[in-house]
Amino acid sequence: MREIEKLHLWYEENKRPFPWREERTPYRVWISEMMLQQTRASVVIPYFLHWMELFPDVETLAKAPLETVIKTWEGLGYYSRARYLHEGAKQIVEQFGGKIPDSREALSTISGLGSYTVGALLSFGFGKKVPAVDGNVARVLSRYFAIEENISKAKVRRTIEEKAALFLDDQEPWITAEALIELGASVCLRKPRCIECPLRDGCQALSKGIAESLPIKNIPVPITILRRAVAVVESQGRFLVQKGEVGKVMADLYEFPYFEMEGHTWTPREMEIETMRQLGFKVEWVKTLEETSHTFTRFKAHLLPFLLKTEGRELGGTWVEKENLLQLPFSSGHRKIAGRIILHADSFLNFCGHHSGPSLNDRSSPILRQYGPSCDCSNPDHSEAAKIQESTREQYI
Repeated sequence: MREIEKLHLWYEENKRPFPWREERTPYRVWISEMMLQQTRASVVIPYFLHWMELFPDVETLAKAPLETVIKTWEGLGYYSRARYLHEGAKQIVEQFGGKIPDSREALSTISGLGSYTVGALLSFGFGKKVPAVDGNVARVLSRYFAIEENISKAKVRRTIEEKAALFLDDQEPWITAEALIELGASVCLRKPRCIECPLRDGCQALSKGIAESLPIKNIPVPITILRRAVAVVESQGRFLVQKGEVGKVMADLYEFPYFEMEGHTWTPREMEIETMRQLGFKVEWVKTLEETSHTFTRFKAHLLPFLLKTEGRELGGTWVEKENLLQLPFSSGHRKIAGRIILHADSFLNFCGHHSGPSLNDRSSPILRQYGPSCDCSNPDHSEAAKIQESTREQYI
């Protein structure tokens, strides 16, 4: 049995049941391939299904507001992919009558389509004999052909693509292309499971005993750690947010204002001072919330949220009611903060007797015992509560 036949047989017996493998169309292939970049397939499944409900075809996607597209993408990361899809859909409608073209030359003019995605579209979407070389395939073929050169180099990458093209079956090339991806994702891993591989008899790296040392790649860029103080500012039931500028990493995503902490973790007073300096209005600390984090590109940001309050109706910026926060597309770390605010803001903010929260003198209140009051009114009955509040400041809860 030929190697390709072994590979096809293995694929039919072991392929994972993904929704984008059902009812293949160029549009569904395009969406799934963009989502699968830098993202695990198991994570993509619910996003893909939801996307196809909202944007079932190119025309619907092209007509959708960008903010709706970004919101639908929320949580997948690398948001430029969503912007490319939206812009690409508009291009396809305007330049190709709403039909995804089936030539490499035309596809290469569409926003966000690189060599791999073009190959995947031609192979999986149109059934053409075209290689689709992603990281999984590059790993498989660098081992199969024992390519002992840095696969990050353009010349070596071209060599792998040429070998991939020759490896494809004449009758069902798309099956070979998909099987190579599946093999790399499930068997030919960083630590290869060679005993399970249908290509082990012809694998040159295995025969040389160097499978685990391949492929050779560039040393990964180290992750940079960021520590940020997040200003969750409330005024009359609304919260201040800001939208990422075009061209920035978080473009079109909403976040709470934040400041870089250098050297040490800020105290509530430091946060009050910096917020007043940066935003231009007076704030008062209410509570320091639980730290969270999120990772993007080569950074990991640790976010320390400070719940602050201010007064006034003429404040600048974008102020959003609590119930509407999660209708906006947030970056992942700030979305976690927004979710906590929606669940707990009333508990954190409404302690004064003339508000809807528990009485400040109700020592049985679990909310009061845990968080302390946030009232700044002049009622003398609140003097004891003020002492409790001061003690909670010291604990940074």
